Amino acid sequence: MAGVSFLSSLPSLLPRSSQPSSLPPHKPTTTTGGICCHQKVEDSDGGSGGEWRVDRRDVLKCVGAAIGVELVASSMPFTARAADLIQRRQRSEFQSKIKDTLFTSLKANPGIIPSLLTLALNDAITYDKATKTGGPNGSIRLRPEITRPENRGLAAALSLLEEAKKEIDSDSKGGPVSYSDLIQFGAQSALKRLFLNSAIKKCGGNEEKGGLLYTAYGSSGQWGLFDRTFGRTDSQEPDPEGRVPQWEKASVQEMKDKFSAVGFGPRQLAVMSAFLGPDQLATEALLASDSEVRPWVDKYQRSRETVSETDYEVDLITTLTKLSSLGQTIDYEAYSYPVQKVDLSKLRL
Repeated sequence: MAGVSFLSSLPSLLPRSSQPSSLPPHKPTTTTGGICCHQKVEDSDGGSGGEWRVDRRDVLKCVGAAIGVELVASSMPFTARAADLIQRRQRSEFQSKIKDTLFTSLKANPGIIPSLLTLALNDAITYDKATKTGGPNGSIRLRPEITRPENRGLAAALSLLEEAKKEIDSDSKGGPVSYSDLIQFGAQSALKRLFLNSAIKKCGGNEEKGGLLYTAYGSSGQWGLFDRTFGRTDSQEPDPEGRVPQWEKASVQEMKDKFSAVGFGPRQLAVMSAFLGPDQLATEALLASDSEVRPWVDKYQRSRETVSETDYEVDLITTLTKLSSLGQTIDYEAYSYPVQKVDLSKLRL
């Protein structure tokens, strides 16, 4: 539907050089490209030789008509844009609820952080590029998978997420959060807690100063792409066995091979050392025995000693973002819900 532009109507509000033929006073008429409002003023003797002009009332009528026509004409694309903004707001609010709930849970259970990281890694690294199966699909929640040897010790982390899920889902208007989303956002919350704890340690244990340091120099602004990857679908079947090593028993070469199978190299293996076991430093000592991985281990250890930890945190966030989307089709309308719509075409102008 072609609309009448308000701007295009402005020239028609000015006096015209030639006099229109038999136009009644005070009646707006449409012309090509605009809305024309004008009035003929008669001479004092009642003759017809007066000039054409517009008064303030006619201008207001004309402006109102122009805006009204333009709003109605654009109501459909406007409605579409508004609906998109509403969905984004709904998803953002739901995501904030997830993060707040997980932050509270982790603050009360800091010892669960290493297991949460390994849980997210083991759920995602089942991805197989050849068959395009597996990946961060939440299948690790299923009993046949969570009880496998490589997932031994992760049940407590899963239980914490299950309790958080009950609270998150209790007042959700857009449906329950998927386990696949929850597990990956659990890893995000765990990393943020580790980053914050490191900042607090650098400030001598002062939580307030540590929080300020993390806010000023931390990596919180690097999570944008990760946050947009929100709307994974849960698998209803466990992923095939044999796709995840037992990290505590695996050699560095076995770890490298597994990371290579999903598109990662020595750099990503080194930066994800916290995901490979409860003792990060012990894991890094093992990784440093490999000549390809050692330079990256050294790089990230040096980075963690700096105020901002920029290299370490940014590379870790980038790697987790890629890992958490392996093989997944994201539903960008997930967790949104219908709201009462306003039909602008029915508004009385």
